[in-house]
Amino acid sequence: MFKFGAVVLLCANALMATCAAAQANHEQAVRSLASADVPTRRAGAAGLAEVGRMSDVPALIKALRDSDEETRTIAEAAIWEIWGRSGDAGIDELYRKGLQLMQIGAAREAIQVFTLIISQKPAFAEGWNKRATLYYSIGEYQKSLHDCDEVLKRNPMHFGALAGYGLIYVQLDQPDRAVDYFKRALKINPNMDGVAQSIEQLEQQGKAKRKTYI
Repeated sequence: MFKFGAVVLLCANALMATCAAAQANHEQAVRSLASADVPTRRAGAAGLAEVGRMSDVPALIKALRDSDEETRTIAEAAIWEIWGRSGDAGIDELYRKGLQLMQIGAAREAIQVFTLIISQKPAFAEGWNKRATLYYSIGEYQKSLHDCDEVLKRNPMHFGALAGYGLIYVQLDQPDRAVDYFKRALKINPNMDGVAQSIEQLEQQGKAKRKTYI
């Protein structure tokens, strides 16, 4: 009994030390992201990719307008990393499996995985987002729109889903709505060069069409 109790105490102490270290790392990353020093800001953004929380996303979104391009790039990657963590080890394992299926082009199998994720943890916005992406890839645009709606209910700052609306509305031949969503995405993340190009192209096409009716 004594030995068992000692082991439990050692494990508890080790867990507390690990948690304390993780908390210190998190606090350091948050402070670093706000630094005036460029390399320190880069390190802060990279640190939050590892230990960041949803509550850190607003600071990272602010960093998407950093004067340093590399900081902006790391901040965007950190946001995606945070969005991809559900807080549940089992869900995260399923999420990784879904991503692997997406990478090899197994869309329908991936849809099944993300549907399972959604059924088990509907609050996990990125499960909906990945399924929206998959539905778009196979031309199921209305289903993709529905899942984008679910993403924004849970994560209103999700610039990926906003850009996704734009892509869908391009396919549905609704360029004005596409431009509106593209602009909303770009307002949050101004580094989406492809989105900016799509806006320019769609607006030029709109002008050309209006000229034909004059």
